[in-house]
Amino acid sequence: MKATINQTIGNTVAKYRKSCGMTQEQLAERLNLSLDAVSRLERGGIGWTVERLLELADIFNCDTVDLLQEGSTRVRDQAVQLEALLRRLDEPERVELLNLIRQMVAWKKGGDF
Repeated sequence: MKATINQTIGNTVAKYRKSCGMTQEQLAERLNLSLDAVSRLERGGIGWTVERLLELADIFNCDTVDLLQEGSTRVRDQAVQLEALLRRLDEPERVELLNLIRQMVAWKKGGDF
């Protein structure tokens, strides 16, 4: 389980790094780490410390919790992610998306909503 968590956080960090247009080398420099260390961290070979996660949140201009929740499979964490996505939409788009999700759930569960 610990390896899975390390991989999930590593994947999230890689995603944030790439969205900021940073290379692993640039991130390594910002964190005062070797390129190899950043590579192993992103692959989940070693775990992130709380201090490093706080540094990353500053670098990526996000909340530390964003780095932890992004790949989470917990319903509560996924609900927070969905809420953040829904906030980007106007009301008609939210209603349309909610109806689409209801239809998808009904289809997956073989029933009606």
